[in-house]
Amino acid sequence: MAEDDQVGINDLTLFSDIRKIILDTQKRVSNSVNSAVILMNWKIGDLINRHILEGKRAAYGKNIIQSLSVALTQEFGSGYSRKNLFNCLRVAETFPDPEIVSSLSRKLSGTHLKTLAYIEDQLKRDFYVILAQREGWNTRALGEKIQSMLFERTAISKKPEQLIIQELEKMKSGEILSPELVFRDPYILDFLNLRNVFSENDLESAILSELQLFLAELGTDFAFLARQKRIIIDEEDHYIDLLFFHRGLRRLFVIDLKLGKFQARDKGQMELYLKWLEKYEMKEGEESPVGLILCAEKSAEKIELLQLDKGNIRVAEYITELPSRQLLAEKLNRAIEIAKEKLNQNM
Repeated sequence: MAEDDQVGINDLTLFSDIRKIILDTQKRVSNSVNSAVILMNWKIGDLINRHILEGKRAAYGKNIIQSLSVALTQEFGSGYSRKNLFNCLRVAETFPDPEIVSSLSRKLSGTHLKTLAYIEDQLKRDFYVILAQREGWNTRALGEKIQSMLFERTAISKKPEQLIIQELEKMKSGEILSPELVFRDPYILDFLNLRNVFSENDLESAILSELQLFLAELGTDFAFLARQKRIIIDEEDHYIDLLFFHRGLRRLFVIDLKLGKFQARDKGQMELYLKWLEKYEMKEGEESPVGLILCAEKSAEKIELLQLDKGNIRVAEYITELPSRQLLAEKLNRAIEIAKEKLNQNM
């Protein structure tokens, strides 16, 4: 190899610059192809809906789509099965505006849209659409979030419909997130593989051991700062179990772990931590710290009497063994009903 060639290969800056050009171009091409395929499938679904089914799910439509699938597959190969054509139809019905579909295709794939299209409730669907884009979920992560009923576990789901719409609009426009969209209840920690009997230290150690999975359950934008952070108040040592920072909220985020049922004194302890952090750790441009008391069992009446839903402290349960989806759905839907009933009584 010539000496000039050696110099060229060893010029890491030149290599890095060229590599970046290639990767950026590949990404733009991939995104362009993804958008074109999504719009093509949307147009197929839209045509089926308007020109064949005339906006109705007529019984004969199934036979027509089957015949259409056979003809398209013969000419264009796989990818036009009866199931795929029905998926195209579903996406076109759910997202009837091609401009919205075009906008979504910049960050989401066709599989994302297919998954989202089968969510019946519009508010729930909008929630997942916005978060999938904001947090960069791949299709597997989106499926897991839906399966774990993330929307129902988020505090915002227990609010009036108009407030949910307002919060989603804020998130869509890039405004500062509301804590209602960050806190969840319950938190599913089945990945910790804890046995039936464990201590708070065991719980904390398991979380740190599986920190990546724990952060995924908390949500994106969380940065881990400290475990057992020592603070001194009146010459006495206190220790914060887990300390995070949330970039979207622009706040320090404290998690206090409790093995048993929530107690009223837990609020006082958390308030002490938050006030100390606000005085000594909060930086310019940040909002006041928030706290999560994560316990094995909540106490609804104590939480209501202490008015914890009106401040910067939330109480949530954790689950170390995931129940069946049916049981989880029943529990969450009942919790949403109770919360909304209380809101109506107070209005």
